[in-house]
This record gives sequence, C-alpha cells and structure tokens, in this order.
Amino acid sequence: MTVYLGQSRRRLELSLRPTLRLRLTLLNGILLVGAGAILVLLAWLLVGDAMHPVDALQHGSTVTLADGSTRDALTWQTGLVHRASREVLVKGLVALVAIGIIGIAGAYAVAGRALRPLHRVTQTAQRLGEETLDQRIRYSGADDEVAELARTFDAMLDRLAGAFESQKRFVANASHELRTPLAVMRTEIDVTLSDDEADVAEYRRMAQVVRNASERANGLVDALLVLARSEAQSGRRLVRKVPADLATSVYNALSAVRAEAERLKLDVTTDLQPAHVVGDPSLLDRLAGNLIENAIRYNHLLGKLWLRTDSVDGQARLIVGNTGYEVEPADVPGLFEPFRRGGWERTGSRGSGLGLSIVRAVCDAHGGTVSAVAQDGGGLEVTVALPTADTTPVVAASASVPRAKNLGVAAS
Repeated sequence: MTVYLGQSRRRLELSLRPTLRLRLTLLNGILLVGAGAILVLLAWLLVGDAMHPVDALQHGSTVTLADGSTRDALTWQTGLVHRASREVLVKGLVALVAIGIIGIAGAYAVAGRALRPLHRVTQTAQRLGEETLDQRIRYSGADDEVAELARTFDAMLDRLAGAFESQKRFVANASHELRTPLAVMRTEIDVTLSDDEADVAEYRRMAQVVRNASERANGLVDALLVLARSEAQSGRRLVRKVPADLATSVYNALSAVRAEAERLKLDVTTDLQPAHVVGDPSLLDRLAGNLIENAIRYNHLLGKLWLRTDSVDGQARLIVGNTGYEVEPADVPGLFEPFRRGGWERTGSRGSGLGLSIVRAVCDAHGGTVSAVAQDGGGLEVTVALPTADTTPVVAASASVPRAKNLGVAAS
C-alpha cells in the first residue's frame, strides 16, 4: 500500500510540474495576448485622436443629421467619440480573447509536436538497461536541433553499447586467464595427493608447477592493477607529474631484458636521443618495458630489435621495432585491446595479453598517442608520441597533516 501511494504521489507530481511544453505554451500566450493588448490600446487611442472633425469650427456651431435634427457640434462629437471608443474597446477585447484562446491552443499543439522527439528520447532512456542497449531513437523529422539531439543520443548509445560489450569481453577474458593457472595448480595438487606412492621428487615437481602457475597469476593481477591505475589517470589526470626522460626509461628496460635478447641472439640497434617529458616515471618505465618485452617475446632467433628516442615538433617520441611473426595490418588496432596477442585471443600463449593495452592507457594518461605499423616480412614498429617537457607543467605533489587541537594528547 505504501508503494502504491508513493507511485501515485509521484505521478501526481509529474502531472503538476511545469513541463517544457506548458512553459512554451504560456510564454507564447503571454506574448500573443500582450501584443494584442498593445494593438487594442493603440486602436483605442487612434480612434479617440482621429474623431475630432469639429474642432476647427466656431463655438456654438451646430450639425444637421440625416434625420433632419440639429445638434450642437461639440456635444455630437463627444458622444460619437465615446461610442466609437467603447465599440473599439469591447470588440477589440472580444477579438483579443478569441485570438488568445486560439493562439494558446495552437501553441500547445505545435509545442507538443515539436517536443515529441524529446518524449521519445525520455522513453528510450527509461527503457534502457544492460539488455536493451540496442534500442535507438532513429529520428526522421526535420534536420533541426531536435534531430541533432536525437542523433547525439543515438551516438552516445552506440558508445555505451561498445563500452559494455568491451567490459563483458574484458571480464570474461580476465576470468579465463585467472582460471587457467588456478586450474593447473588444483589439478597438480589433486593428482599428487591422490598418488600414495608419490615421493619427495614428485612433490618437488608439483611445487615447481604450482609456483610457476602462481607467478603467472600474480603477473596477470599486477598487469590488471597497472592497467586500472593507468586508465584511472586518463585524460592527463596524472597524480604525479615530474620531469622524466624516455631515453632513460628505454635504457633501464633494455638492461632488464638483455639476457633474453642475448639468448635469442637479437641484433639490437639503439639511437637514444634526449626525449624529456613530464609525467609519472613508474608508468613511463612500464610503457617502455612492455614495448621492449613484447618486441623480444614475439621475435625469433637471430632477429632484429631497434630502439629510438628523439624530440620533434614538441613531441617526445619513442620508437620500438622488431622482426618476428607476421601481423595482418587489419589486426594492428586490435593489438591494443586487452588480452590480444599477435592478433589472437589465446590464453595459452606467453604473457598476459595486457602489454599494449597498458601502453595505450599510459599514453592517454600523459596526453599522448601510440600507433603501430606491421612490417613487411613480419614484426611490428610501435611509435609513442608524448608532449615534451616544455609544454607540460610540473605538478609537485604535497600533503599536509593538520595539527590536533584540544585533544589532550602530547607528542614526544
């Protein structure tokens, strides 16, 4: 019963609220009646001023009417002006009321017709949910502001539907990626424990498999945290902005993977010119590290790896290229989506599939761009462009702790 009363009260409030249609109708009525009143007033004044035909006659002059009667000219004029003014005023007010009623009714109908697409927008928005994001307004009326609003609303729904679909796909892939190492660990543990003849060597083997699987799961969680942190700072809402050099980040990242590069006997070429930027050094190090790790991971024996940093036209650039597997040019944009590895969404391949997604998020957080070009014969060349330090302000983070007052606590 309480819910019913609440819904009834809500409907009553909605029916009594000053809607846009009602406000437009009242505004149109006020303007129409006001303009009509001014016209009636002007007509009344003009009639009073124009009907003075005997003002030029001498005092005491008379006029002879059509019925043969004779009257004083001034008296006749006064009565004529009074009757004419009253008739103009009465008929003008009647016409004003009629025009006002017709105009308000017409304005109400026109406003309702003009605002009908807005009602469709409202109804569509009320019906929207996770399962009904495919609904659109698809306005087909005149190309006016309402049509622009409808198109904008439909475009927003397209973006929301894409975001929801990407979110679902991301959650499904993340769940799959995490479930794989957990399933490996559980299987190894169950198999080993069920073997009554398992010795120390078997338990050591099981422990090694569990450790490798846990490291893979831990690496995936770390990558997810970095991706979430980077995306939370998108649009240059960086928490930390300090001077940094992309060349230094590349040097540190290359030092960390030098052993792997030597194992594959890669031909590494570097041209590291100063590329000063302002941003979060830890995120920039992860950006360079992910690019170089991917360039080595997806390379082949005796392959090539080239690294270059420079500053051109207000942009600090980092270029990382490698030989390796062939990548279709149409698959290149998808590489920057989560859990995409070389064009395939597979959980069995090396890495978490979040490397280039983190690179894209870090670039967005620093107000930069990232692009990739598939190389002839295999491999990829990725170019990162960030605003240089002279175009980005440095933000020094600071925190202050207020002193406690009248708390009766002494600090020593």
